[in-house]
Amino acid sequence: MLDIVNSIGGLLWGYILIAVLVGTGVYFTVRLRFIQFGHFGHMFSVLKNSRKSDSSGISSFQALATSLAARVGVGNMGGVAVAIYLGGAGAVFWMWLIALIGMATSFAESSLAQLYKVKDDDGNYRGGPAYYMEKGLGQRWMGVLFSICLIIAFGLVFNAVQAGAITDSMHTAFGVPKLVVGLVLVGISAAIIFGGIRTIAKFAELVVPAMALIYLSIAAYVVIINITEIPAMFVHIFESAFGLQEAGAGALGAAIMNGVKRGMFSNEAGMGSAPNAAASASPYPPHPASQGYVQMLGVFIDTIVICTATAAIIILSGQLEPGSGVTNIELTQLALTSQVGEWGGIFIAIAIFFFAFTSIVANYSYAETNLIFLEHNHKMGINIFRCVVLVMVMFGALAESPLVWAMADVSMGLMALINLVAILMLSNVVVKLAKDYNAQRAQNKLPTFDASQYPELEKNIEPGIWNAKVD
Repeated sequence: MLDIVNSIGGLLWGYILIAVLVGTGVYFTVRLRFIQFGHFGHMFSVLKNSRKSDSSGISSFQALATSLAARVGVGNMGGVAVAIYLGGAGAVFWMWLIALIGMATSFAESSLAQLYKVKDDDGNYRGGPAYYMEKGLGQRWMGVLFSICLIIAFGLVFNAVQAGAITDSMHTAFGVPKLVVGLVLVGISAAIIFGGIRTIAKFAELVVPAMALIYLSIAAYVVIINITEIPAMFVHIFESAFGLQEAGAGALGAAIMNGVKRGMFSNEAGMGSAPNAAASASPYPPHPASQGYVQMLGVFIDTIVICTATAAIIILSGQLEPGSGVTNIELTQLALTSQVGEWGGIFIAIAIFFFAFTSIVANYSYAETNLIFLEHNHKMGINIFRCVVLVMVMFGALAESPLVWAMADVSMGLMALINLVAILMLSNVVVKLAKDYNAQRAQNKLPTFDASQYPELEKNIEPGIWNAKVD
């Protein structure tokens, strides 16, 4: 059974999804006129007013922090190490490329999530791919299938994976029994996830920026003490990326494959995960496209900034030895320790705890939104699901199940494929939103979406969401 599931996952991630994700990214990059490059500065401009919120939605900054909480996890430290170990330094270049392309895809899916969002029974905004599949395409069955895949992958299994990474790092670094770590994780997780989407958003808003800044500061220190090696590092990355240092096409293929895969797994552009957070926001400017810009920035921060920081630590340390078997978190710990001393390994263990834990609560929030799509906010069902999530956290802390992990990969792959088909089918809507937003910017107006100007869209939008007057 495991071999069959692994074969399906290998087919999805090794061939189909790489082609579709890259193709979709290029398609939206062209149709949106290279928006991630031409409007790069505007992403930061939108962030200036991102703390605004209202009684129905969290702030854009909280939505960004929540999406980063899910994106930035063990993969940003261990996954990058694996990509470089298997694909060489050139994998970093392809990781960058897939992120830059994926920014356009992220704009598309997050703008759509905002446009077709709804209010749940508690008056909070909810939305995401399942919602734009039902409302934008009129295909609820697609939304149901997407929701089931996301709940399995993000709500259950990936949370177990993150819990396992935390317990392993705490046990290795401090000798804490895994059972103790698991119980602590369950307790803290319960306190946050039972608080609902706003508690999760507030938690992410505080923890994610702090941990990211500390991690980046340490990476900057490593760069500074090796400043004379930086030009050589970039030359090495580019030469390796195009196979100029390695013999044969095998090394080039390995660099491309591992860089692209790491970029896809890390920034999640096109996966359909981040739009669930994007839809929960009350955006400012009050236009669906503004959240598209915010989430484009999320892709940039995750891959171009944080993953690159890990890559720099590893490459500059000189600890990378292909074929040695030293890879994943172990390689990152060894690299940082060689640069800052023994406390480097301990810091990585602590960083894993916070990055992985924030991923757990953010992943749960995505699953809750999709459970609401399936059950229409059935309170008992949500509370039962929360308990199941906590069981999976404890399971991940204490055990490993290759079959469960393999099934999650397949589930995530199917989820991404469904989402990519949906946003391609809704691509004309994405272009319409981008043009409307930027036409208003060109006239020095605050971009504000008026649904009545687009009757072909208004008929599918939740009543009352986009026709209220903004102060």
